[in-house]
Amino acid sequence: MFITYLRRELAGRRKQTAIVAIGMALAIALVIIVNSVSSGVQLAQAKVLESVYGVGTDITVSQTPTAPAAGDTSGARQKFDFGAADGTAADGTTTVNTSRLSATRGTSTFDSTALATVGNVDNVSGAAATLALENTTFNGALPTRTQGSAIADGAAPAAGATPPEGGPDGAGGSSFDVNSFSVLGLDPTNEAVGPLSAVTLTDGRSLAKTDAGTNVAVLDSSYATSASLATGDTVSIAGTDFSIVGLVTATSADAATAANVYIPLDVAQTLSGLTGQVSNIYVQAASSTDIGQVQAGIEKALPAATVKTQADLASSVSGSLSSASDLVKNLGLWLSLIVLAAAFLIAVLFTVTGVTRRTREFGTLKAIGWSNGRIVRQVAGESLVQGLIGGAAGIAIGLLGILVVNIVAPTLTAGTAVAAAGPGAGAGPGGGRFGGATQAAATSDIVLTAPVTVSVILIAVGLAVLGGLLAGAIGGWRASRLRPAEALRSIA
Repeated sequence: MFITYLRRELAGRRKQTAIVAIGMALAIALVIIVNSVSSGVQLAQAKVLESVYGVGTDITVSQTPTAPAAGDTSGARQKFDFGAADGTAADGTTTVNTSRLSATRGTSTFDSTALATVGNVDNVSGAAATLALENTTFNGALPTRTQGSAIADGAAPAAGATPPEGGPDGAGGSSFDVNSFSVLGLDPTNEAVGPLSAVTLTDGRSLAKTDAGTNVAVLDSSYATSASLATGDTVSIAGTDFSIVGLVTATSADAATAANVYIPLDVAQTLSGLTGQVSNIYVQAASSTDIGQVQAGIEKALPAATVKTQADLASSVSGSLSSASDLVKNLGLWLSLIVLAAAFLIAVLFTVTGVTRRTREFGTLKAIGWSNGRIVRQVAGESLVQGLIGGAAGIAIGLLGILVVNIVAPTLTAGTAVAAAGPGAGAGPGGGRFGGATQAAATSDIVLTAPVTVSVILIAVGLAVLGGLLAGAIGGWRASRLRPAEALRSIA
């Protein structure tokens, strides 16, 4: 009886059913598309942050650089000092070639004992320390200074003094070149956490436990190509030759590796003069639910440290990806809620209006013995079916919209502003600038995809059921309050 009556009523009110179902379908389709695009934006952000974090890394620990003391200009600019005996003189030209390995500008180092402190925090399943460095090479040719041509700094040549000769142009000129690349010192015994966990080996081998204390290096494949280097060659770091044992590339095609060159941590500390110092600690929590607790524990154990999670670093993602993220979070979310509320309201209004028009019907049904509960169930069943029809149509429209997004595959530009050669920088060869700042931004193009998940479909079904039940509950309550006398008056 219930099914028969339900089918007859829906067939007799096709216009109302169609309007309610269409409104519900459009609202649910919009919710599906917004949720899928939001998931796609989150995946895109994760790809960008992969190069900063590394696969399996939940938290990074660093230390904010302190402002220099008043009058201290040692860190204001890059500077090379040369002695009178430095360089090689020949034919009136002195050639100077020197390298130095120092902490990446914009970063600060701290004591490596912090690694043990982090490891003792509850629910830390793994931790690895790195030392972010920059190798800068100064290569220049200048006239050989002689006693007769020497001029005090800032002074004009004395009358009758011999003008400088030699140099690369033979007329006293000079030529300088400054080249830099990023170097990352890391513990070769721990590849599960940190930058090396976010790369794929493309040639040779990675760093091994036996490499501690040895001059071996693994290169980013892009940097190796631009520098014309390959496995088996050597790369000079701070004037020391390192054997290239392998090449790596980022796990994601849309991400950059953390550095141009990877070497053992102890070797990096010795060459840079930063013995016992590290610049970052990468931490893996035992579970995603423990990240907040681990972050709080590290902040308590290391009050001077800067402790960041992926959620914290997501705010540093810039470019059109950031704009898309803001759009989905703000406009998309509110638009979905407004349209959904409007669809629910339309369903309720049409149901209540339909109940009002059926006063004679419901009054007569009550007169022949239908209970209030049976009438409520009947109206709720009709509204639920209308909601489910709208939900099915909404899922179809939503999936079609997702398909269109994936076919169009819009490309978004993303970047993370970091110190050059720092985590995620991926500085290119020759990226340094003599005497200038070394701030850089790692940028990449991300193809936006809208994934379809079971949760999105379940949300759509849930909204359809909720809309139908809400309209049915209100309409049924209105119908249950009708009295048989009202039906008799309408007949009269």
